[in-house]
Amino acid sequence: MAYDLEEQEQIDQLRAWWAKYGTLVTTVLLIALVAIASWRGWQWYQGHQAGQARGYFEALEEATRLPGDQSIARINAAAKTLRTEYGTTDYAGRAALVAASALQARDDMAGAKSQLEWLIQTKNPALVPVARLRLAGLLFDQKDYDAALAQLNDAPQAFAGLYEDRKGDILAAQGKVADARAVWIKAMDTLGAGHPLVPVIKLKLDALGA
Repeated sequence: MAYDLEEQEQIDQLRAWWAKYGTLVTTVLLIALVAIASWRGWQWYQGHQAGQARGYFEALEEATRLPGDQSIARINAAAKTLRTEYGTTDYAGRAALVAASALQARDDMAGAKSQLEWLIQTKNPALVPVARLRLAGLLFDQKDYDAALAQLNDAPQAFAGLYEDRKGDILAAQGKVADARAVWIKAMDTLGAGHPLVPVIKLKLDALGA
C-alpha cells in the first residue's frame, strides 16, 4: 500500500519515537499490570484471611458459652490459632479481649493475663488502651499494685478519666488516702459531670471519709 509523503513522514516519526521510547513504555505497562495484579491478589488474601479469622472468632465465642474445663481448652485453642495464624486481623485483637474475660471469669488468671499481654504488644491503637485498663484491673485483683499502676501510665486522652479512676482504686487499696482522693477528683474533672461513672467515684470518695 502506497503512502503519500506526509503519511510516510508521520510513520517514520512514529517508528523513531517507538525505537527511542518503546522499551520504556513496555516496561511501565508491565509494571502497572503487575502492580494491579498484586493489589488484587493482596485484597483477595486479606479477604480470605478475614473470613478464616471470623470463623475462629465465632468458635471462640461459642466456647465461652460452654461449661468447665472443656470451655477453657477450646477458648485457648481458638485464641492461639487467631494469634499465630491471623494475628494481623482485627478478629485476633477482639478475640484476645473476649478470651481474657472468659478465662478470668473461670479463675484462669494466668491465661487471661497472657491474652491481654499479647494484645498490648500488638500496639493496636484501638484495643491496646482497653487491654491495659483490663490488665491493670486483673493485677489489682491479685494485689500486684505496682504492676497495675505501671499499666496506667501515659493514658490516651480518650481513656484518661478511666485510667485515673482505676489509679484511685489501687492507691486506696494501698492506704494512700490523700493520693487516691486527688486522683479520683481529677478523674471526675476529666470525665465530666454527665459521665455515668462520676456518681460511682463520688461514692468512693465519700467512703474515704474526711
